[in-house]
Parts: sequence; structure tokens; C-alpha cells
Amino acid sequence: MTLSFDPGRPDGENRSPLFAVSPDGTPELGRRYEIAARCGVAVRVQKGQLLEVQNTHGTQVCDFWAFCADEIQEYMSMEHVHTSLKSIFPKVGDSLVTNNRRTLMAIIEDTSPGIHDTIIASCDHQRYQQLGCTAYHDNCADNLRLAMIAVGLRAPAIPAPFNLWMNIPVGDDGAIQWVAPVSKPGDRMVFKAELDMIAVMSACPQDLTPVNGVDCDPLELHFLVKAM
Repeated sequence: MTLSFDPGRPDGENRSPLFAVSPDGTPELGRRYEIAARCGVAVRVQKGQLLEVQNTHGTQVCDFWAFCADEIQEYMSMEHVHTSLKSIFPKVGDSLVTNNRRTLMAIIEDTSPGIHDTIIASCDHQRYQQLGCTAYHDNCADNLRLAMIAVGLRAPAIPAPFNLWMNIPVGDDGAIQWVAPVSKPGDRMVFKAELDMIAVMSACPQDLTPVNGVDCDPLELHFLVKAM
């Protein structure tokens, strides 16, 4: 008998639940939280609050998702963002929309050169199998699932992430490459929530391609939630 696909069920386990900010994901405003290397964290951000994500070492990619707090079936959608912005490169001043085409948040600061990715799916168990792994490998899809379970929720889907600082050059012929970030230590992105939302961030565990730097060494990230 073939089991039906459950998007909220992890393929394995890791340390992500240890880093939950609170039982329901509500943070202490202004407190700097860690996203441990290879792990994910979910946090509630109220309308009007700011979420600052920090690239502590400069080389680490953050797979980033956001779900509407009152209806998690509605979430930030890269496909709809592309249509809304007429671009695959969001920048400061841009709004990020949901699969219902509502504005969920806005980018209000980016201290990096602005190179981010919106076209690559999050790494998952199947991706690492394709890359030659025979055992379970930490992955961003499971980091999303485990981070949401840790705050009493269940991922309704694995949306395409907004890959902060991920450098995926797109050639004139449409070909893409996986190369190292161009961000620097301490670079940050700041988002303003336009609706109550649950943000999920994964310190990507990819160590088989250079997306987390030429050393292929996943590292921790940090974030904080603050009032305007």
C-alpha cells in the first residue's frame, strides 16, 4: 500500500526543535536568537513588527518562508512574487506576496549586495540522494517541518523559499549555476510584517555544493524581532 504524501511529516530528525524560541513561537522583542548550523527556527511576527535576519559569517544561506498566522494555508509564494514584481530579484522597497496575492511583508533594509535567489527549491532528502548520499542528510525541507512542529504547527506545504544570500547566476540562455555568496559577515535583511505571520528560517545544511561558501561549511545565523 502506498502512503499518501504528507508535506508536514519529516523524513528524519535533527536538533531544530531544541532552538524553538517559545512553545508557540512568540519571541522576546529585541532578543537576538540563533539559528544553529543545519537547523531551522520558526517565529511569530505581528503586523507592523520588524524581522531582522543576520548573516553572521557572511557565507551562510538562509532558506526563508513565511505563513499567514491566521491561515497557514496562505504563505509567501515565489511564483506570485515573480508576477507581482515582474522580476526574480526582490530588492529594498519591494513587497512580498502570498499565494492569495496579498502583501505579507516588505523588504526595508538589505546591507548585502542584494544577491538572493527565488527560483531554487529547498534542499530535501531526495535532493541529497540525487547528490549521492546513501544515509539521511540534514535538509531545509525537514528544518521547515521540524521548526513548525516545535511551535505546535504543521507545515501545510513546502513552498519555494526565498533563499537569502544564495547566489544562483542565471545566464542569457537560462542556464543556472550554484556558486558562493557575495555577502559579508554581519550583513542583514530587515522585513516589515504587513500581516501577522509565522516566519521560518533554515541555516541551509548544503555541504556538497558551494552555496554556503567555497569551503562548503554550513554555519549558524541569527535573527531578532523588534518593534518599528
